[in-house]
Amino acid sequence: MDKIKEKLTAIRAEADAANDRADAADAKVKALEHELTQREQEATSLSHKVNTLETQVEELESNYREAKERLRDVDVKAEHAERQVQRVEAERDEWEKKYEEMQLKFKALQKEMDELVNGMGDL
Repeated sequence: MDKIKEKLTAIRAEADAANDRADAADAKVKALEHELTQREQEATSLSHKVNTLETQVEELESNYREAKERLRDVDVKAEHAERQVQRVEAERDEWEKKYEEMQLKFKALQKEMDELVNGMGDL
């Protein structure tokens, strides 16, 4: 009977040790499941952030393309305006030259008229 009690005590000790190991394993499983849940939430959050960033990148790329196109249009308009300015400046220079020529002719005619009036006054 002592042998049976010893065997029972050994079996109980073994069962207690097994239960302790099972409890430790259960705790470890729960901790790992909790960590897994956190990692899944982080992954979901990061996935959402990646999607948001991808959307922002697409918007920025679209804005960049639009801005680049507008800049190209502005450059074309600026070149056109610059050519117009050059044409108008050339035209202005031409009119100034004609004005100076007319001024010289006017002064020559004025001098000739003054001489004529003085010559008539002497008569």
